[in-house]
Amino acid sequence: MFQMNNLVPEMLVSHLERSLCFYRDTLGFKVEYQRPEHFFAFLSFNGGQLMLEQDDQEESEWRVGPLQAPFGRGMNLSIECPDIRQLALALKQAGIALRRDIQECWYRHDELLHGELNLLVQDPDGYLLRFTEDLGFKPVEPSAGA
Repeated sequence: MFQMNNLVPEMLVSHLERSLCFYRDTLGFKVEYQRPEHFFAFLSFNGGQLMLEQDDQEESEWRVGPLQAPFGRGMNLSIECPDIRQLALALKQAGIALRRDIQECWYRHDELLHGELNLLVQDPDGYLLRFTEDLGFKPVEPSAGA
């Protein structure tokens, strides 16, 4: 039985079918359900979820300001991916340029470092997506002066 996460971003898009081709066909998201009459789709990927709705070009309480490309400025969506190299290959084969190639990054988490491979790509409307592949944890190296 499908269960909705406690936090699910809903993003306005300029053309739902174009966005579905990107998310579903290129990235491998699953369409959980759609409301075609409302140009709406609920998607999932590796436990993550998001909603897409085509902008109706009218004023509504859901729109807090004018939409101008790139959409989602100031926000990125971090999405865990089981095989980031395969995803990068799928994007390349689809002719989609990465905003940033795969990088290995380590982030402090209290007394541990959490590692991940990540890449950045923008969707057709400019939303910034950060795909991550978990590398696990390692201890923080003591500083030289300690």
